[in-house]
Amino acid sequence: MLERPDAVLAAIPLLAVSGLVVRSAIAMTGVATGLLAIPLAPIGYLAALVFVFRELLTGPVATAAAET
Repeated sequence: MLERPDAVLAAIPLLAVSGLVVRSAIAMTGVATGLLAIPLAPIGYLAALVFVFRELLTGPVATAAAET
């Protein structure tokens, strides 16, 4: 069974790479769409960073810190 810490650690790199995957998929469809896909690469990294901060501020770590 996959527990929450394992799922969180697995989701971070998947989110980081997701922007590059979407950018590559859009760029493969045509030359002009490649220019539209350029800003999508950092979105995956930003989503991973937001996910980490959300886990730190509202996840079990924040709950344990609030109890002490």
